[in-house]
Amino acid sequence: MVQKVVSKGGIEAWLVEDYAVPLVAVEFAFKGGASQDPAGKPGAANLLAGLIDEGAGPYDAEAFHRALDEDAIELSFSADRDILSGRLQTLSRNSSQAFSLLRLAVNEARLEAEPFERVLSQIAAGLKSEANEPDYVAGRTFREKAFPGHPYGLPVRGDLSALPTLTRGDLVELRGKIFARDTLKIAVVGAIDAATLAGHLDDVFGPLPQASHIAPVADALLSGEGDRFVVDIDVPQSTIRFGRQGLARMDPDFIASMVVNHVLGGGVFSARLFREVREKRGLAYSVYSQLITYDHGSMLYGGTSTKNERAAESMTVIAGEIASLSEQGPTEEELEKAKKYLIGSYALRFDTSTKIASQLLHLQTDGFGVDYLDERNRLIAAVTMEDAKRAAKRLFGDAKLLVAVAGRPEGM
Repeated sequence: MVQKVVSKGGIEAWLVEDYAVPLVAVEFAFKGGASQDPAGKPGAANLLAGLIDEGAGPYDAEAFHRALDEDAIELSFSADRDILSGRLQTLSRNSSQAFSLLRLAVNEARLEAEPFERVLSQIAAGLKSEANEPDYVAGRTFREKAFPGHPYGLPVRGDLSALPTLTRGDLVELRGKIFARDTLKIAVVGAIDAATLAGHLDDVFGPLPQASHIAPVADALLSGEGDRFVVDIDVPQSTIRFGRQGLARMDPDFIASMVVNHVLGGGVFSARLFREVREKRGLAYSVYSQLITYDHGSMLYGGTSTKNERAAESMTVIAGEIASLSEQGPTEEELEKAKKYLIGSYALRFDTSTKIASQLLHLQTDGFGVDYLDERNRLIAAVTMEDAKRAAKRLFGDAKLLVAVAGRPEGM
């Protein structure tokens, strides 16, 4: 059972008490993320996330990590396009020390020169190693063309030309904009009671300012449907990324679109793309589609890798299946199988404390209430053939796709 815990200072968290194992898992997030990177400096939020646990308060980077290791405390931070999040896991007997270190990281991260340069170099090394990897190139090209001039089209980890321009001042300013209580969401699972948690909430997050100063982000529609972009890389296989405009997560047809996407490429062995691309024609080992929703945009997105000489054929098959679903919708059998899988597999997202905490956090950052945990499967079960056909028509439309390819595809 999920309880809403509100501290004396007014900080709210969703809590699931579970004493089966002596662990406490904490997940939290601030709205902002990479969409708040300074103009011309993508990668700032990602760098900030990488530095928050590299020294805080009285501890330099080495001493801070030693303090974590001594009590087997796991602490990490990451940045996505819409949020900057943190994760803490600790044995319950060490929870006081864990929350104390978390308080220092959240409020007193040093952002010192040595870890700054070290983490920056690690990010740059990763980008250099990926510069000619087809998966990375295809994905990055797709995003640039899908959301030109918008934060969603920029790389979360930045790029090699912009990283050297980032300064400590940029990170301090970004932290001041994002780290605040008004957009904070928290989920906690494990061996801790509501009263104890409430005290930690005030201790860790109470010192933060009440109001954030994040800049508004414009709503984004996917661009380039019907266009194909090829980045020449001398490799025997072409990596393909494709997509089109999606439905917002609060759209009345979104649940039905989840079902029809499962029919298209979200299912592993039952999906049409798996059957038509892999099983029948042997064009690729893996092919998929998924629904991606951001706070200010959404898309149907998919991908595959295939021999250069069969890339054009693969895209013809993929576009054909999308067109077929748009025009005719799924079959009754496909609809029922998709609904059963989506309902039955949902429990697998909640089989560990860390998974439960992660799911509860995502529900909050996506704008859902606690009741969605009970409502979600009921909504899926209620999807009718009429609902599925309407959602398929809206989601797949005229089957025009934005396509980005890395490799040397023939016929594209």
